[in-house]
Amino acid sequence: MLRIITLNLNGIRSAWRKGLLPWATAQNADFICVQELKAQHADLSEEMKAPDGFDAYYHCAAQKGYSGVGLWCRKKPDRVIDLLGSAEFDVEGRFLRADFGRLSVISLYQPSGSSSEQRQEAKFRFMAFIYPQLVELASSGRDVVVGGDWNIAHREIDLRNWRGNRNNSGFLPEERAWVSRLLDQGGWCDVFRDLHPTSTDDAYTWWSNRGQAWAKNVGWRLDYQLATPAIAARARSAEVFKEQRFSDHAPLTIDYDYDFDTASS
Repeated sequence: MLRIITLNLNGIRSAWRKGLLPWATAQNADFICVQELKAQHADLSEEMKAPDGFDAYYHCAAQKGYSGVGLWCRKKPDRVIDLLGSAEFDVEGRFLRADFGRLSVISLYQPSGSSSEQRQEAKFRFMAFIYPQLVELASSGRDVVVGGDWNIAHREIDLRNWRGNRNNSGFLPEERAWVSRLLDQGGWCDVFRDLHPTSTDDAYTWWSNRGQAWAKNVGWRLDYQLATPAIAARARSAEVFKEQRFSDHAPLTIDYDYDFDTASS
């Protein structure tokens, strides 16, 4: 069994203080994809750089206290790739890929456009830039899982107040159509939705810090594992963990009936 977890930390140092490491090491995960480190390498403690039981890799943003992604791997990868080839986005630390034989696991942090029109335009540029790369990956013949904060709720059942958010970043028609194109034409599968096609309230992975959103479960499903069809078909369970909070996002854990040791040998 292959277990992959994805979680936006909203600051690795903050999540660490809230008990991230003890929880993570108890999950028996093969990979943990983390996003929004809000830290640079110099800010990481030795424990963060070498969490118990994992080889840890980070792609930090050049800007302090901003963005950044990480991958914790149970086995040492054959190679790690942290560049997309974009001068604009590589400095923001939004992509990290680890290869193991025919398996690739990616931690991805798509920009949010909620803070300004300029950031929404940057988000659209990122989406346009990464789409052909994702299509190429899907057709490469490799087994690929992309765990990340996509900052898009794809369908109406993916957020509580969909009617009031139709003109807001994260639920714009262009964003939703982009996800649909990835799934319908780009060769990717939304693993959680394949397993839970009608799930609503228990599917949310992010809650605003405003208006008692967490207490009222007024959430959004922003954190996905997209996978290529062969490995997606092997997914057996998917769960959003809400018993303990490490950030404003919740971890998404998916188990695949997939022989990681054979694939990586």
